[in-house]
Amino acid sequence: MQLTRARLALTIVAVFLALAGIACQIDVGGPQPPAPPIATPSSPADSMTAAWQSALTAAATTHRLMIVLNEGQLTGFLTSRLEKQTNPVLSDAQVFLRQGQMRIFGVAQQGPFRANVLVTIAPVLKPDGSIGFEVASADLGPIPAPDSVRESLSAMLTEAFTGAIGSFATGFRIQSLAIANGELAIVGELR
Repeated sequence: MQLTRARLALTIVAVFLALAGIACQIDVGGPQPPAPPIATPSSPADSMTAAWQSALTAAATTHRLMIVLNEGQLTGFLTSRLEKQTNPVLSDAQVFLRQGQMRIFGVAQQGPFRANVLVTIAPVLKPDGSIGFEVASADLGPIPAPDSVRESLSAMLTEAFTGAIGSFATGFRIQSLAIANGELAIVGELR
C-alpha cells in the first residue's frame, strides 16, 4: 500500500515537472525596439489599399504616382500578412521608418526559445524602376545573422514587396524612394 502511494506521488511529481518544463520559455534576449510601439490602423489591409487606390486615381490624370505610407500602415500590413501564416517567422512585428532605413522588430520563437529580432533594411531603387531591399544588419537574439541569412532575407523581402505591393504599381516606373520621420514616400511615372 505504501509502495503504491509512493509511486503515485512520484508519478504526480513527474507529471507536474513535465508540464512545468513544457510551459517554460527560455528568453535569449536580443536587440531592443528602436522606438516605442507603433499604433496600427483598425483595418490595415484597407488602409494600404485605400492609400494605393488614391495614389493610382491621382496618377490617372497626372501620369505621376506619388504615395506616402506611414509606420502604422506598414506595421499593420506586415502583421496581417504574418497572421495568415501557419507558423509565422515573427510575432509582435513593428516597422520603423527612420533615417533612410526600414527597421523591422519582432519576436521569434523556436520551440522553448524566444528571441528578439531586429532587421535593418535599406531600400534600393533598381535601374528598371523597381524596388529591391538590402538587409544592412540582422540581429537574431544576442548574435548577428551571418551573411547568407542576410542575403536570403533580402531576396525574400524584395519578392514579398514586389508581389504584395508591386501589383498596385503595375505600369509605373519608380523614380525615387525616401524614408524619413516615420514615412516612406514613393514617386514614379507612367511607363
